[in-house]
Amino acid sequence: MATHSGLDLGPDRDLDALPLRERKKIQTGIRIFRAAIGLFAERGFDQVSVAEIAAAAEVSKMTVFNYFPTKEDLVMGPMEQHLDEPARAVRDRAPGTSAVAALREHFLAALERRDPATGLNDDQVVLDVVRLIHQTPALAIRATAAFDRRAQSLLAAELAAQDPAHDELTAQVAAAQLLAVRLTLIGDNHRRMLAGERAADALPAALAEARHAFALVEQGLGDYCAGAA
Repeated sequence: MATHSGLDLGPDRDLDALPLRERKKIQTGIRIFRAAIGLFAERGFDQVSVAEIAAAAEVSKMTVFNYFPTKEDLVMGPMEQHLDEPARAVRDRAPGTSAVAALREHFLAALERRDPATGLNDDQVVLDVVRLIHQTPALAIRATAAFDRRAQSLLAAELAAQDPAHDELTAQVAAAQLLAVRLTLIGDNHRRMLAGERAADALPAALAEARHAFALVEQGLGDYCAGAA
């Protein structure tokens, strides 16, 4: 998954390999995005107008809306392109691979390449986006809705489709558990990065925690916290 300054280019795409027209279009989107995040980080999401973003990016206000239909999309749009990743990891897994194993390996590989979607990325623009979401109620609500509802719905649908019994309840429970693991790990990585840790230094602990967390789902919690007999 190639990414440039927080804007996702989709699976197996390289900016330099694209036709000139498409490359310029993507570069304009990146310029708008970076201008917006810079202004938001400096002054706050609610204190910056779309007109100011357009001026900073040297484009028209209409061009901004052509790329990002709403002001919230300037922050959330690139992140929300990852919502179907868990479902795709299940859909594209090798024969005989469990859903848990597929999602675990997908997340571990993303950690290794410091994918912003894992939270383990110390690029300043990425950190600015994370801070904005934490500090802006409207963005925090949208992030919660996106990952708690949309991503879970997509994953549950894929799990049910892959299950020979098409057991929707089990698919929904499994999707909720698996996404809870991802969100917990991402949240921990965000805290590390916002506290000033370097992604490279935090990687070993992040990998170990990810393996442990997915093992809990794979093996079940059993008598966890049962207390003394």
